Amino acid sequence: MDHLDRNLGFLLHDVARLMRKRFEQNARELGLTRSQCSVLAHLARHDGIQQGVLAEILEVEPITLTRLVDRLEQMGLVERQSHSTDRRIRLLRLTEAARPKLADIFAVGAVTRGEAMEGVSEEDRERLLDILSSMKANLIGKSSAVVGERRASHG
Repeated sequence: MDHLDRNLGFLLHDVARLMRKRFEQNARELGLTRSQCSVLAHLARHDGIQQGVLAEILEVEPITLTRLVDRLEQMGLVERQSHSTDRRIRLLRLTEAARPKLADIFAVGAVTRGEAMEGVSEEDRERLLDILSSMKANLIGKSSAVVGERRASHG
């Protein structure tokens, strides 16, 4: 039987949970929740994304994201735009007022990562990122293969 503190899945989950918790503690002075910060950070990478697609990426229910975006819109950090061909689709864009907040969010993220990596050598940090990137690619490849197989069997 695996010891839970040495089980990869449990360990990854615990580290991710603790990093989210620590980020929230470090970000208190920003006046944003961790979930709001996450929405803004994803919009920095995918400005103009469809609201439904962002909900999938964030793994939250669409109504949950709607509430988050409502609040960010009230704060003047996000705006919804209509899709050019389908009026049911809402596109999300950052406002100029969000740019300074993003810099603060990324700074808090850097502090949090630094705290998590304290005492870990630069070489080990690089190895960890390489290993995690390989694991991610493996799992994406496996997921894509399963989706392809399902489509072929239903095609």
